[in-house]
Amino acid sequence: MTVAPATDSPVPDTVTEPILSVNNIEVIYDHVILVLKGVSLTVPKGGITAILGANGAGKTTTLKAISNLLGAERGDVTKGSIIFKGDEVQALSPNDLVRRGCIQVMEGRHCFEHLTVEENLLTGAFTRRDGSGAIQADLDLVYSYFPRLKERRTSLAGYTSGGEQQMTAIGRALMSRPDMILLDEPSMGLAPQLVEEIFEIVKRLNEKEGVSFLLAEQNTNIALRYSKYGYILENGRVVMDGEASALRENEDVKEFYLGIAEGARKSFKEGKHYKRRKRWLA
Repeated sequence: MTVAPATDSPVPDTVTEPILSVNNIEVIYDHVILVLKGVSLTVPKGGITAILGANGAGKTTTLKAISNLLGAERGDVTKGSIIFKGDEVQALSPNDLVRRGCIQVMEGRHCFEHLTVEENLLTGAFTRRDGSGAIQADLDLVYSYFPRLKERRTSLAGYTSGGEQQMTAIGRALMSRPDMILLDEPSMGLAPQLVEEIFEIVKRLNEKEGVSFLLAEQNTNIALRYSKYGYILENGRVVMDGEASALRENEDVKEFYLGIAEGARKSFKEGKHYKRRKRWLA
């Protein structure tokens, strides 16, 4: 099966209402370094969408642009718009965006090592004003999805395993009662069995709790298994997008991202069958 080339429209072929729409954004660091060059993508409400690509392609920058975390790294969205639940949000503070229901789980987990697992989880509720009873109910919900965290709730996060820290980071995000979670490299540094466990939990959260996910992932194989739609970034641009099932069958994706090749291995430049199309503002 061949995937159709990327078109000017970022909207997947779906009737589901989008919860997030990123329209031709450009990101510049230090007022001079152009990192994202007209990136457009859409996340349907209740969907799992993947951003794929090699290290340095712009995946993390895209997530930080959406979650408004670029300012800490002297980055700015200089063109385009980011629409979350019908409103432009690129001018909001990260705190305001969390209150609106969008939160990012950073690459590398970033747990508070000197706090216990449970204290880490409770920090995720710092924007909430609905009372201790509701927060406790959500803490119990997190423990139902991550029973290992309940066992380790009194342990210092810095002394837990990488998988337990990743679970803590996702659980902490859930404590904010999000409508959408931006998940950055959830498989990084984890054993394959733990990666499967994490993605199975993501799938359950999506299906049972209705949380939408936009995940940036270098592990293309597992990302395309659990997502419904994918975008491939290369040098700060979207060069291909399509249904996950179609991307898995695309010859370029199979060879250069899934490690499956037929016959002699080609160079990446020689192997591209798709056409680049203009997806950024003039």
